[in-house]
Amino acid sequence: MTSTAVLERDEETGVARAPRRLGTPLVTVLLVGAVALACALSVVVGARTIPLAAIWDSSHPLHNISQARVERTLLGLAVGAALALAGAVLQGLTRNPLADPGILGINAGASFAMVVALSVFGVSELRDFVWVAFLGAAVAAVLVHVVASIGRDGATPMKLAIAGAALTAAATSWTSGVLLVDKQTMETFRYWQVGTIGGRGLDVLLVGAPFLAVGALLALSGARLLNTLALGDDLARGLGRRTAVDRVVLGVAVVLLAGTATALAGPVAFVGLVVPHAVRGLVGSDHGRVLPLSALGGAVLVVLADTLGRVVLPPAEVQVGVMAAVVGVPVFLFLIRHGRSGSGAL
Repeated sequence: MTSTAVLERDEETGVARAPRRLGTPLVTVLLVGAVALACALSVVVGARTIPLAAIWDSSHPLHNISQARVERTLLGLAVGAALALAGAVLQGLTRNPLADPGILGINAGASFAMVVALSVFGVSELRDFVWVAFLGAAVAAVLVHVVASIGRDGATPMKLAIAGAALTAAATSWTSGVLLVDKQTMETFRYWQVGTIGGRGLDVLLVGAPFLAVGALLALSGARLLNTLALGDDLARGLGRRTAVDRVVLGVAVVLLAGTATALAGPVAFVGLVVPHAVRGLVGSDHGRVLPLSALGGAVLVVLADTLGRVVLPPAEVQVGVMAAVVGVPVFLFLIRHGRSGSGAL
């Protein structure tokens, strides 16, 4: 699927026209402000309202609760930014506007590895879950690329998507099979599977931070590569690019970002799909702008979804994986209805 400009049609005249874009500085300021607001709400709002002063006042009776919410907010920022950045890279890499991190079997691979670790090896520590889920995600992504590379044309975007879908179906079936015969594993696994950032400490984020940092560096430095690959493989090779190497580097970035985020919080849907679309609708399709702004947008979405999940059905909490889908589905439908994507017609 090649990258094409999206034209909006005037409702009165029926004449096609270029979509209106906001300036990149304005969008950046708005998103940075949204991040700050989301962080403040995440700390203050919950089953019990906490003043911001409790964060730095160690003598405040609610100081410990505020610190737990700060750690939860930091994890939400990291997971949201990683998923949205991975989605933006993957959509550019595959030239598929419907691509998200799950297209490479990352979520399915992480889930299957978690089930095997729980059922066979008796893994019970949350810190170990991170390593197990990340390993499963990485193995799945490598396997998808190896399978897609078979044949004369190599790992084309279409073959990557088909191989990813096939592996996802297979890993999901294997996961269901293990859960059906191991009820104890099912009880533990379902809490992680729904996607949550609650109950995680800062130590868990520190385990994943090096992987997220390397993945973000590779992704952001690959903006020019993605712009070149958007022109098509033949033209990219004509410009001196080694497309196979470029795809491997960008694929590693996606695995590091999406695999680690999935390991930390479980499979959180729609973030990697919706946020890049929304950003391209605002600033265009240049990956030099789309990638960093997608990271900011993803951080806002996950933190706000987590905050909303604490208050929508009190006294219970709705997990962030559910709330992200609740928020993401109508946004995605709106983008489809109004054609607000810079990557191609939806």
